[in-house]
Amino acid sequence: MFKNRTTFEKLLSFLQGSSWAFAIAGGAYAFLLFSPFGFLIALLISFFLFLTGFFFVVIFEMAQIQIEKLEELKKQTKLLEKIVQKDDKKISDY
Repeated sequence: MFKNRTTFEKLLSFLQGSSWAFAIAGGAYAFLLFSPFGFLIALLISFFLFLTGFFFVVIFEMAQIQIEKLEELKKQTKLLEKIVQKDDKKISDY
C-alpha cells in the first residue's frame, strides 16, 4: 500500500485532492453566492461549478490509473522475461 512514490505521483495526488476541494467548496460557495437570485438558479450554477472541479478529479484519477498500469506492466514483463530465460528448451530437446 505505502510504496516509494515519485514526486510526480505526489503532485498528482495533491492536485486530485485540491480538485475535490475546489469541486465541493466551489459548488457550496456558488450556491450561497447566487441564492439571492433564486433556488433553482443557485442550484444550477453551483452544479456546473461542481462539474468543473469534478472534471479535473477525473482527469487526475485517469493519470494515476495509467501510472499504476505502467508499473504493473513492467512487473509482468520482468516475470515473462524470467520465464522465457528459464524455459529455453525446445521440443526437439526432449
